[in-house]
Amino acid sequence: MKKNCWEFKKCGREPGGEKAKDLGVCAAATEKKLDGIHEGKNAGRTCWVVAGTLCKGEVQGSFAQKYKNCEKCEFYQEVRKEEAGKFMLSAVLLNKLSKLKD
Repeated sequence: MKKNCWEFKKCGREPGGEKAKDLGVCAAATEKKLDGIHEGKNAGRTCWVVAGTLCKGEVQGSFAQKYKNCEKCEFYQEVRKEEAGKFMLSAVLLNKLSKLKD
């Protein structure tokens, strides 16, 4: 079964996660516009395009600010490998995020 970022990273910042109450819920775990992409829950398998995700204990900025770090992330690399020819490009994902309706 394919893992969402919070399962892979074991950060505990998903809704109901062990660290969510103290540290807050990560934006990737609640972004519904990307639900189902790469078989993830919400943005659980597209976290690199979501602003404000929590990586290495720090809130990350916009896609433009964080993408270089995300490209190096072992979870990002794993999703690219698992999805292979079905991997959705960041530009397509960002377009889905920019649509107003959920």
